[in-house]
Amino acid sequence: MLARVNSMSVVGLEASPVEVEVDIGQGLPALNIVGLPDKAVEESKERVRSAIKNSDAKFPMSRITVNLAPADIKKAGPAYDLPIAVGILLADDQLPNLVSDQKDKIKLDQEAIFVGELSLDGRLRHINGILPITIFAKEKGYKNIFLPEVNAPEASLIEGIKVTPVKDLKQLILHFKGEKNIKPYTRSYDFEFDNPVFADDFAYVKGQETAKRALEIAAAGAHNVLMSGPPGSGKTLLAKSLPSILPKLSREEILEVTKIYSIAGALPPDTPLISQRPFRSPHHTASHIALVGGGAWPKPGEITLSHRGVLFLDEFPEFPRSVLESLRQPLEDGIVTVSRAQSSLTFPAQFILIAAQNPCPCGYITDPQKQCICTPTQILRYQKRVSGPLLDRIDLHVEVNRVKYDKLAGDELAEKSSIVRLRVEKARQHQGRRFSKINKSRKQSVLTNSEMSPQLIKEFCVIDNQTQELLKNAVVQYNLSARSYHRILKIARTIADLADSDNIELGHLAEAIQYRPKENKY
Repeated sequence: MLARVNSMSVVGLEASPVEVEVDIGQGLPALNIVGLPDKAVEESKERVRSAIKNSDAKFPMSRITVNLAPADIKKAGPAYDLPIAVGILLADDQLPNLVSDQKDKIKLDQEAIFVGELSLDGRLRHINGILPITIFAKEKGYKNIFLPEVNAPEASLIEGIKVTPVKDLKQLILHFKGEKNIKPYTRSYDFEFDNPVFADDFAYVKGQETAKRALEIAAAGAHNVLMSGPPGSGKTLLAKSLPSILPKLSREEILEVTKIYSIAGALPPDTPLISQRPFRSPHHTASHIALVGGGAWPKPGEITLSHRGVLFLDEFPEFPRSVLESLRQPLEDGIVTVSRAQSSLTFPAQFILIAAQNPCPCGYITDPQKQCICTPTQILRYQKRVSGPLLDRIDLHVEVNRVKYDKLAGDELAEKSSIVRLRVEKARQHQGRRFSKINKSRKQSVLTNSEMSPQLIKEFCVIDNQTQELLKNAVVQYNLSARSYHRILKIARTIADLADSDNIELGHLAEAIQYRPKENKY
């Protein structure tokens, strides 16, 4: 007899349908799985066999063929255990196809999705990527999704589809036979969250007013920052304080970020969703794959895990050159493409890059208190570790100098992050209103000034003749590239938004120019 059960696979950040076909025929007892399964799917044969036997059900002593369609897509991971088990029980007439689910009647082969890894005793284990699976199931009109109990809180984020949490296979069998009902999971929380409490706050950063101003601009317009200064000047503390001034994630952004973490298997225990902006800080020994993402079947790396948040790269020049150069595409386009022999996938990468570096190998060439011990050759070699094209893609270049003792030992607190965040949120509101009409009419998704294309820059960064003359002089005097020209205008637009100004004034542009590197590094 033939039975069909619906399941899902996850490729990149998107789910795609998988039809599990089970045929029980005559022949020597065997269980064969076809349809381009990987090693984990092949091994599901033994898990399914033991789980069915240990769930007080009968495993058919016949020739069983399982086909995972479509056959041209690689099937990876253990999430097909449950649909294979249900398909075998359906094909063997141990389960009815039309079952009662609460007050509804559902056809298991048409209206339900099954995903989950089985243990040998029939218990269902946690799987990754349940959020995109649930989103896709709802979009395709499925009424119910049967999944591991531990995945139910995550799946319940999506409204409009019934989430049935399954503890073990035996419980599911009794549910379909009408002997024991499984209650659908109901979400006990909402997307509204109080303002989070941050460990690091601008109030406790002594001095460094220029750097804090640059970070405020970065937060308001989602611009990238490179901080350069001697060891112990406060670069790391400044970077860690940046999340405290960023606006809260919207509902759409929460789902977007949670989806990424779900697929990467990076959701913290007992945390069904990511409600705060990510802050990722990989070590400078991180590999290219760790940063960009990859593997035989590509998974998100640190760049994508920083989406809608902050990527902090301390000791910037110490990263391998190949790793640093991989930042070019995401900094320019907001995406990262991972190509492998089997597939080529594109991951989102709209993050704020905060890079920190010493000005020389010993770190003290700009420190008035300590003498630099580096030779000119060492300094030049150190500075060349970061290429000119990459530096040109960083919007704000800031010198972070040593804080004087009197200010460091003083009791006076600086401006609190909560106050700075209010200005940042107001600037983001200006940008939201500015781009909302454009996004609808042109089918774009621009949220911040840093994402503006040259066309939008021309439209929203209009400056008068006097301001235009200042910009012209800066481009000529400092030999700035076309990319630098556009980035100056984006920064000036953000500064104007922070000042609650509709127009870019002379002072806004002058401040933007001072954040560009004044020497051509090419």
